[in-house]
Parts: sequence; C-alpha cells; structure tokens
Amino acid sequence: MSKGKVNVALIQHKCVEDRSENMKVAVDMIRKAAEQGAQIICTQELFTGTYFPQTINVNKYEWAEPIPGPTTNTMQSLAKELGVVIIVSLYEYAMDGVYFNTVVVYDTDGANLGKYRKHHIPEGPQYIEKYYFTEGDGGYPVFKTKYGTIGVLICWDEWFPEPSRILALKGADIVFYPSAIGSEPDYADLDTSQTWMDAIKAHGIHNNMFIAAVNRVGREDSDEGYMEFYGRSFISNPWGTIIKEAETKENEIIITEIDLSEIKRARNILQFHRDRRPDSYQDLLKRIIIE
Repeated sequence: MSKGKVNVALIQHKCVEDRSENMKVAVDMIRKAAEQGAQIICTQELFTGTYFPQTINVNKYEWAEPIPGPTTNTMQSLAKELGVVIIVSLYEYAMDGVYFNTVVVYDTDGANLGKYRKHHIPEGPQYIEKYYFTEGDGGYPVFKTKYGTIGVLICWDEWFPEPSRILALKGADIVFYPSAIGSEPDYADLDTSQTWMDAIKAHGIHNNMFIAAVNRVGREDSDEGYMEFYGRSFISNPWGTIIKEAETKENEIIITEIDLSEIKRARNILQFHRDRRPDSYQDLLKRIIIE
C-alpha cells in the first residue's frame, strides 16, 4: 500500500479555571494550525479544564460530558469546516458513577470514527485518577482517517509497551499521545521530562512508526499544592529521532510534515514484527512471574 506525506500538528497550551476560555484557546490554535497546512491535529489531554485529579472533589464529576456533547459537537463541526482530522480529548460521562478519560477522532468530513478510553489509570500524589476514571473497556482501536491510519493512547498508557505494539500490528502509521504530565509532588527536584520523551519515542523504534505526544504547559494550583506541566510536545520518526519538538513552555503549535513511506523502509530493515515470538509470551498475562 502506497503511503504519502501528511502534516501533523499538536496543540500545546496552558489551561485556566474558565473552561470556556480553554475551549476558545484550543479552537483558535486549531484554526491557526489548519491555516499552516495541518491535516491531523491533536489536542492535549483533558484540554478544556485544569488538571482536576490533583485533588478529590465529588463536584468535578459534573465536568464529565456525554458523547455527543458540548466539546465533541464543537470539534466535530470544526473538523468538517476546516477539512482536517481532529483528535479530541475529553472527560466522558457514560452513566451515573461511570466516567472515562476518552479520545474521539473526527475525520475531515466531520464523521465520528470512534473513540478510545484510557486503559492505564495512575494513582499517586496529585495524580489521583482512579477516583475519577473507570479503566477503558473498548480495546485498542485504530482509526482509518483520510490521511492515514492512526492510533491514540492517553498519558499513563504511554509508559507501557504493549498497547503501542497492538496498534502497530493493527496497522497504525502514527500513534498520538494526549498527555498531562509534569512535576512529581513528592520529589520536587525530579524532572521526568527526558525520561517521558525517551519512553514514548522508544515505542516508535520498537514498531517502526511515527509518534506524536502533546503535553500541556504551565502551573496549576490546587488545595493540595500545585503542578508544573513541562510541555516538551514532540513528533518522532520510525527510527526514534525527534523531528519536531516544542520550542517553548508556552502556548505553541507543534507542526511538521512526515513521510509515511518511511515506515515501510524502516520495517524492511529492522524486522521486529517478523521476528516476534507471541507464542512464547504467555507469562506476560500474569501479574507477577516468580518461580
């Protein structure tokens, strides 16, 4: 199958308490990205609000939205208007007491290509996500857009190699990672940003595909303290080389052209998928392996 070139954009920005202002910022940036030639545009994780899992607050369940709902309706119309693919992160209301951290993908004609619900839910100081999110129940889908087949994983998913391998085997050319990651409250001197980048681009190497990770920026205060999000949104190629990275810790559109034909070339040289031994990996289905 012949694969061509595509312009990918990531929307990195600060978030404030005013949710309508966050939406306005995102919409304006998406419009600018489209003007610059972007064809696939990805929002950051939970971009319409501040990162509420810093604390436990039952009232934050009210931030969850059904699909369709206000956020998805806005982005679906925008995708159709601009003729671009938009990857939309939101806090999904499924039913009373069941809420997901979800991404919906809209094609260039506004068609809803489906959704992905975050599987790996972290729990730690000021990353109190298990209180807010149910573990994803829909597998690891790929989305066949006008500009290529893509996969999406969400933040904590990016630290696990298995999901990206599944997406690659399903035909994903690019895996997007909407994220909200920054300081570690219990380890104030620890900067995980390079570890974060290395872990994610390694998935691109193991599967010879493109990776696009978008992270928020800025300080967000809470009753428990604050989080400082480090940005560093980036796009890497099938060799793990970063071809575009955020230049600032401010609002920024990270955009670049990628050549999907590079995937086949990389896979013809590094035959990771050919030489896999899934018949020998049964132990991976166990929580622990102690003889």
